[in-house]
Amino acid sequence: MAATLAAGRFRDHSIIPGFGMTFGITLTYLGLIVIIPLAVMFAQASNAGWAKIWAELSSPRTLSAFRVSFGCALLAALINAVFGSLVAWVLVRYDFPGRRFVDALIDLPFALPTAVAGIALTALYVENGWIGGLLAPFGVKVAFTPLGILVALVFVGLPFVVRTVEPVLRESGKDLEEAAALLGARRWRILSRVVLPPLLPAVMTGFTLAFARAIGEYGSVIFIAGNMPGWSEILPLLIVVKLEQFDYAGATLLASMMLIASFILLFSINLLQAWLRRRHGG
Repeated sequence: MAATLAAGRFRDHSIIPGFGMTFGITLTYLGLIVIIPLAVMFAQASNAGWAKIWAELSSPRTLSAFRVSFGCALLAALINAVFGSLVAWVLVRYDFPGRRFVDALIDLPFALPTAVAGIALTALYVENGWIGGLLAPFGVKVAFTPLGILVALVFVGLPFVVRTVEPVLRESGKDLEEAAALLGARRWRILSRVVLPPLLPAVMTGFTLAFARAIGEYGSVIFIAGNMPGWSEILPLLIVVKLEQFDYAGATLLASMMLIASFILLFSINLLQAWLRRRHGG
């Protein structure tokens, strides 16, 4: 009885204000930071007129920039989903010399300025760079090509997958894997039936975060991309180019189209992630 009364008094005198106040603060904050700026952007884009909208939508340069940005972002997120999960597995399940140093390196893309990352990657992957020089004899050119964009996006997106999968691996432990092995299950069956199902929602979350970061990445890409219209020009750079040309209507139109396409893709991924969680009891 005393515990019930104490709990009731704690609810009445909560440290955080009640639902009404916190909900109002939340809506105000989201309105000022997210909703109002986006609404203004869409309003400016809609004022451009249908002729301008169709001209931007059908422009080969715009279509190419969309294809490069979203294609490279999707491929980079897929690569990070696979190899980021492997990195998280190694960091959680194995103890080796220098593990803490490697663990600290994973967070480097978070702290490193994107322009510095772009310059460093370009210096490494140009034809006379340390890595680019090794690839040049095989006819592989990375810097100033879409492949360079992919490398930069993989670099900035890797931590999202690793840091999302790591906690799930730490909580899962090895008990189920050892039990399956004692029952005679082979390694591939243990991996597909025991290890992967609980990890899939976390991997999808990391994939979504990496994909979202890659879509809007700018600083680390423009140095290594080459920025050739129709070949290695990303959509954020095209928006900046239009702003520099004082084509504000075109810039807002491209930004609005990019936002709509990103929202549709991310919403679809979130639906898939929710379905995976329900299926695997997460």
